[in-house]
Amino acid sequence: MTMTIGWILGHVIATAIGISLGLIGGGGSILAVPTLVYVMGVPPKSAIAMSLAIVGTVSFLGAIPHWKLGNVQPKTAGMFGLSTMVGAYAGARIATLPFVTGTLQMILFGTMMLLAAVFMLRKHPQTTLPPPVREPDLELYPKPVCRYCWLWLVSEGLGVGALTGLVGVGGGFAIVPALVLLAKVPMKQAIGTSLLVIVLNSIAGFFGYLGRVNLNWELIATFTVAASLGIVAGAYLVRFVQARHLQKAFGYFLLAMAGFIFWQNRTEFHSQKIQRQLLVGQVEPESKRAIKPKDDFEKL
Repeated sequence: MTMTIGWILGHVIATAIGISLGLIGGGGSILAVPTLVYVMGVPPKSAIAMSLAIVGTVSFLGAIPHWKLGNVQPKTAGMFGLSTMVGAYAGARIATLPFVTGTLQMILFGTMMLLAAVFMLRKHPQTTLPPPVREPDLELYPKPVCRYCWLWLVSEGLGVGALTGLVGVGGGFAIVPALVLLAKVPMKQAIGTSLLVIVLNSIAGFFGYLGRVNLNWELIATFTVAASLGIVAGAYLVRFVQARHLQKAFGYFLLAMAGFIFWQNRTEFHSQKIQRQLLVGQVEPESKRAIKPKDDFEKL
């Protein structure tokens, strides 16, 4: 019964993720991993791999209308996407190594949620324009030395890709500004092109995990369908909901979620630390400490 409730709640959240993507143009996909882990009981490594498949599929569906409108630059997406794919695959392979625990990944993921929340709370979206032409705020993005823009583009692609593979973050909040400021792509085309880059990014990261973690393909399919339906609903509701208020609320929600992840994994991290100390003999087990006074009494 608990699994049934968790399954239903998880898919309701998946629909809400899609709605938020349709309403504010981003951010919602960052909730996929904690939903899979804390609501649906999926192990962190498997949840990250599954979220890459989900985010990649949803981004592909979102890129189709942009492609039809001519707002996708395939060559730019290929050049930038190549560096993100290398980073994503490398990050995923590193994540499957024994020393990278699920707890460490969730702490890193919580940090990314915290940064995304700060970004969403500080930027000021335009609420009078429909989603295809609404432009994200670039004020917080550092101005590059454009003499070496291609180097900035490749290095950022590697960094964004590595984060994607390691913790499952799509990186859309960094890809769009990079395309505008570094690749000189017009804003409308940058939004559509970024979706294609996220698709390539997610594919590479997913293949880095494939065969090394357990995957629930049925859950991937149903979660993707729920999120896709949410995007359609969000695209319709954007005419009636002010994105500015929703973005602020979503940012505060991300802050709360990041705090929850830090707290949840703090206790697990502490227990793992105790276990490691027991293995190396730095701390004696409770059973030995309990009988130690008795042994000392017998010696007297």
